[in-house]
Amino acid sequence: MKTAVYPGTFDPITNGHIDVIKKSLKIFDKLIIATTDNTDKNYSFSVNERLDIINNSLFKDLKLSKKKIKVISFDNLTIELCKKYNANAIIRGLRAVSDFEYEFQLAGMNKKLNSKIETMFLMSDVENQIISSKFVKEIAILGGNIDRFVTRYTVKMLKNKFL
Repeated sequence: MKTAVYPGTFDPITNGHIDVIKKSLKIFDKLIIATTDNTDKNYSFSVNERLDIINNSLFKDLKLSKKKIKVISFDNLTIELCKKYNANAIIRGLRAVSDFEYEFQLAGMNKKLNSKIETMFLMSDVENQIISSKFVKEIAILGGNIDRFVTRYTVKMLKNKFL
C-alpha cells in the first residue's frame, strides 16, 4: 500500500488544497492530511477548528472516502509522520513559480533527513491556482463572496469567525 503525507496549515482548507488532495488520491492508496500548530504563524483558526473544517469539508461536503484519508494534527517533523504512518512520499501543492523556491529547499532538507522519502509537487487546476487561504480570509472579512473558493462548511466557519 502506498501512503503519502500532505502537510500544511490549512487555515482554512481551500479548493486549491482539495484539488491537490483529489489528485493525490489517484496516485496513492492512503493520504494522511496533517495540519500543524506551528507557533511561528498567526492562525485564524485553532488546530482543532482546522481539523473540524477539514473533516467536514472532505467527508460531509464532498463525500470523500474515510478509508483513503486520515486527518491529523502534528507538532514534529514531517518525515517523522512519514515514518509513523509508513508513508513513502510527501505531497506539496504548488500554485505559482514563487512557491517553488521555498518548496524546493524544503524538499531538499527532507531528503537529507530521510533519503527514502520522496517529495511530490502537485499543481491544482488552473481555476484553483490563484486561491490562497490568506486571500479567502481577506475576502471573507470584507464581506465578499467566497463560495467558489471553499466548501460550504468552510464558508459557514469563516462567516462565524469574521462576520
